[in-house]
Order: sequence, then C-alpha cells, then structure tokens
Amino acid sequence: MQRQPINVDKLRNLIGQEVRYEGQRCKIIEILEDIPAVILQHHDPHTTIQPDQHGEAHRKVPDTITLPVIDREGGGLHAAFSDLDITHLL
Repeated sequence: MQRQPINVDKLRNLIGQEVRYEGQRCKIIEILEDIPAVILQHHDPHTTIQPDQHGEAHRKVPDTITLPVIDREGGGLHAAFSDLDITHLL
C-alpha cells in the first residue's frame, strides 16, 4: 500500500464530526498530531471512572478510543480509521 500524506490541518477540521465506530455513535474530540491519531468519545450514557494523577477515582467520564490514522506497517490509512468513512473529508 502506498503511503498517503496526511494534512494535519484537515485532521484538525475533523474535530466535532460525528462518526460510527463499531456500530456506536461517537464524536471526534481531539487529534494527536505526532502519531497521528483521532480520539473518539462515545455518545452513549455509559461512563468510566477516571483516576486522577494519584490513581484516585473522583469523576465519571464518557469512554474514549484512540484510533491511529496511519497503518505503520503498510504506510497507508489504518483500517480502523478508514472504517469511520470520513476519508472523503481529508
């Protein structure tokens, strides 16, 4: 697979987009530019208890998922990112 250049500005424009990942509604809430990767947050009411820097749990937050944009082995788009069906926005 041929390596695809990724435009970081276009990735940033994905923030706020609603997508479906593994059949669940999610929203892109952040972009990790170094990797690059997208952070998804579930819309469902299920939450996870988030520990603070000392490992103590104090609050509940929606589940998040980090999906890589690039397939490190093949050099193209990662299959999980492609499944979001937003590559036309890049």
